Formats: sequence, structure tokens, C-alpha cells
Amino acid sequence: RLMLALKQIHPDSDVPTLVFDEVDSGIGGATSALVGEKLKRVAATQQVLCITHLPQVAAFADCHFSVAKQVSGGRTVTAVSLLGADERVAEMARMLGGVKVTEKTMEHAREMIQDARAGADHAVPHME
Repeated sequence: RLMLALKQIHPDSDVPTLVFDEVDSGIGGATSALVGEKLKRVAATQQVLCITHLPQVAAFADCHFSVAKQVSGGRTVTAVSLLGADERVAEMARMLGGVKVTEKTMEHAREMIQDARAGADHAVPHME
């Protein structure tokens, strides 16, 4: 989180890609959405890779990848897949609802993505 804060204060950098591994650990809700918004702002000038388990952060991404691990023949194999629009909604719904994905979680996922695309002022509640 310190790096994210520093990037907000001093956005100019010669580092072409920033990796944030679970920068949202230990937070949730509106705070997560604020982190997503900040990451989106940093991504306007640099490539950002963000590993997250929170849909509030993932909603702000331009591209969404899914990472799956499988054990095969005693070896762990990791597969990374770029998600299309429908797959992204389904993954966000899974992140929201756990094992049981319903039409309500699908609709919520669609709404989160739309709100994030509409702009941070619409997607993130202001706190005073």
C-alpha cells in the first residue's frame, strides 16, 4: 500500500510496470473500491499488474485474468487465462458469491464493472 500511496504523490517514474500483490489485503468494501480507483489512476501512465481476491478492486481493471492451479502427476500446474466480457462477469460473481453464483450475484458483478467504467465518482462512495 505504501507504493500505491507514493505513486499518488509522485506519479512520474521510469518503471514501466508495477506489480501489486494483494495490495488490498485486510481491507474490504468501500476502502477496496478506493484502492481500485487509485490503481486505475496509476494505470493511466504505467502498466499495472494487480493480484486481488476482491471484486471491488477487480472491477476497475481494463483486463481481467484468471489464475488456476491444478495438481497433475504430482506437479502443480498454473494456468493463466485472459477473460472475455462474459467470463469476467462470471468470475466477478464468483468472487462476490463464493461457490454459489446466482443471477443476483451476476447482476451485481455487471453493475460493479459498469460503475467502475462510468468513473470513480460514480463507483466509489465519498466518505467525509
